[in-house]
Amino acid sequence: MKKIFAFALCTLLLLSALTACGKPAAQDGATYTVGICNYVDDASLNQIVDNLRARLETIGEEKNVTFEILYDNCNADAGLMSQIISNFQTDEADLLVAVATPVAIAMQAATEEDGSPVVFAAVSDPVSVGLVDSMEKPGANLTGTSDYLNTNAVMDMIFAHQPDAKKIGLLYDVGQDSSATPIAHAKEYLDAHGVEYIERTGTTVDEVALAAQALVTDGVDAVFTPTDNTIMKSELTIYETFADAGIPHYTGADSFALNGAFLGYGVDYANLGVETANMIAEILLDGKKPAELPVRTFDNGTATINEEICTKLGYDFDALQEEFAPYCTAIQRIVTAEYFDDVK
Repeated sequence: MKKIFAFALCTLLLLSALTACGKPAAQDGATYTVGICNYVDDASLNQIVDNLRARLETIGEEKNVTFEILYDNCNADAGLMSQIISNFQTDEADLLVAVATPVAIAMQAATEEDGSPVVFAAVSDPVSVGLVDSMEKPGANLTGTSDYLNTNAVMDMIFAHQPDAKKIGLLYDVGQDSSATPIAHAKEYLDAHGVEYIERTGTTVDEVALAAQALVTDGVDAVFTPTDNTIMKSELTIYETFADAGIPHYTGADSFALNGAFLGYGVDYANLGVETANMIAEILLDGKKPAELPVRTFDNGTATINEEICTKLGYDFDALQEEFAPYCTAIQRIVTAEYFDDVK
């Protein structure tokens, strides 16, 4: 009888300790349903999803749990996005994953009442769009990973390579929240340096193509685009317009360079996907609350240069490395392709 009492007491104390820590251990053999909605089919966002899924599979094997993945892509269609999120909720997903800012905003609204956990990926400025209270303490049911862009570094690279540039084109989609802050920062930088800029925008591939041609007609010396999903989706359509006109296109992600832009600058999206998966595991397996789990940011100083476009523009790669080195943690080459898997 004493042994039974002692065992029961130890069990009670152990459970109390786990409760006090707020981190109940994952149940051995448990299954967790994760609903992932991707915003568009582009190389960077697909990299996130691929690496997220692979990392969850690895964690599942290590922890003896199963992550059942529900995946869909809304292709920038707001109505379809809402339906996908509703489907995830009907299927009683344990956690929702929003890939890109528009999806995160939609998931925030959809989970306002039930408070289901949401982890976002590749949200450039989660504070300014109202997803979190702060990067350190999100404050509600959303947290995730950010691909915040150091716009000033991109501007510095433009003028390191083109010190006499007089007119810069700003190409973006006014409807993309991810573009608002970096475009504002670009304007501030150019105003401070007395450099003229011309804004051209588009919300569809056809509109972006017209905007790109207009910038050529405008006689810009270079074009800047931030982490804008609409322009990313259009890059394969427009890159030759700029290259043929001798205009370098500086952008906010390596996937742009993959699709033909002169330069992409920013985070490693493969690593961002891995860390997004780690955050999912911390919430589902370790019992951490999104409200208290800081948004994760990353080294965003990797410059990716499209060597084919570099050659076509008449630039020397070694010289570019020297010019860009003060603003980068790494400089790498890539060739034009639709997806990263195509160049491996």
